[in-house]
Amino acid sequence: MSPKQDIDLQHNLAEAIDSLLSIKDCVRWGVSQFNRAGLYFGHGTDNAFDEAVWLVLHTLSMPLDLDVRFHDCRLTRSEREAVLSVLIERVTSRKPAAYLTGEGWFCGLPFTVNEHVLVPRSPIGEMIQEGFEPWLSGWEPSSILDLCTGSGCIGIACAYAFPDARVALSDISDEALEVARGNVARHELGERITVLKSDVFDQIPPQTFDLIVSNPPYVDAQDMADLPEEYRREPELALAAGADGLDIVRRMLTSAADYLSENGLMVVEVGNSELAMAEAFPDLNMMWPDFEQGGHGVFVVTAADLRRYLAG
Repeated sequence: MSPKQDIDLQHNLAEAIDSLLSIKDCVRWGVSQFNRAGLYFGHGTDNAFDEAVWLVLHTLSMPLDLDVRFHDCRLTRSEREAVLSVLIERVTSRKPAAYLTGEGWFCGLPFTVNEHVLVPRSPIGEMIQEGFEPWLSGWEPSSILDLCTGSGCIGIACAYAFPDARVALSDISDEALEVARGNVARHELGERITVLKSDVFDQIPPQTFDLIVSNPPYVDAQDMADLPEEYRREPELALAAGADGLDIVRRMLTSAADYLSENGLMVVEVGNSELAMAEAFPDLNMMWPDFEQGGHGVFVVTAADLRRYLAG
C-alpha cells in the first residue's frame, strides 16, 4: 500500500467512525473497502460481504447467524472504532479473517487458529461429514491418523464422526502442535486423541491405522510464486512442496503401507498437484472424489492397492 493510499484509508476511517451508525452500515463500508483494495477471499469465505459480516459480528461478540432484526441496531462510538479498525487491518495486512479473529470453522466445528497453521478449509471435510462413504462401505475405523495435522481440525472432526475411534494427530511443527493440543483441549477429546511430533512417518511408533487422512504441503514452485497475498500469510512450511508439489506425498506413500491396517484406507489432499500426481504414479490405483461443496484434488487409495503398487 502506497503512502497516499494509507492516508486516504485513514481519512476514510475517521469519516466512517463519525458517520456510520449501525451494524449494517459497518458491513457495507467494509465491503466497499475490501472491493476497492482488491482483496482475495478463500479462507472460509469467497466474497467481500461474507468476510465483512464475519469480522463485524466477531468484533461485536455476536453470533454469525445473528437475527436480522439486530442489523439496524446502532453501535456506540467505541464499538464502531473497534469494528472499523479490524476491517482496516484486513485491508492493510492482507491477513485472512480467521487470523484476525483467531478462529476458523471446519465441519461445523470451531477451531483456534493462528499464523502457525493453515486456515481450515480442506474439501476432506465433506468426506468426513459423509463418513468417508462409499469407500468405507459402512465399516467404522477404530484407529485414525491425521498426518500433517496443523490445527488438528481434520483429526478432531474425524473423532466426532467416529466416536469409538482413537485418533493420532501428527506434525513436524512445534508451533502447529501447540495449536492442535489447544484444540484437542477445547473440544475435550484428550482421552481419545494423541498428539505426536513427527516428520511424516519418521517418528511415529510402529502401529497400524484403519484410516490415514492428510492435508500435507502440496503447492508446487510455480503456484507458490503466484499465490495471492492472503495465502502468503500462511506458514510456507505447510504449503510448499518442491517443483511439482509432491515432495511430501512421495515420502508418505513410501511408508504409508507399513502404517495401514489390512483393510485400511488413505485419503490425501493434493489440490492443484492432482495432474502431477496422476503423472508421477500412473500405476497406482487412486480414486478422485467429486465434491458438492467445492474443492478438488483429493485421492483415496486402499492399503491393498498401495501394497500392490509398492511390490511392483
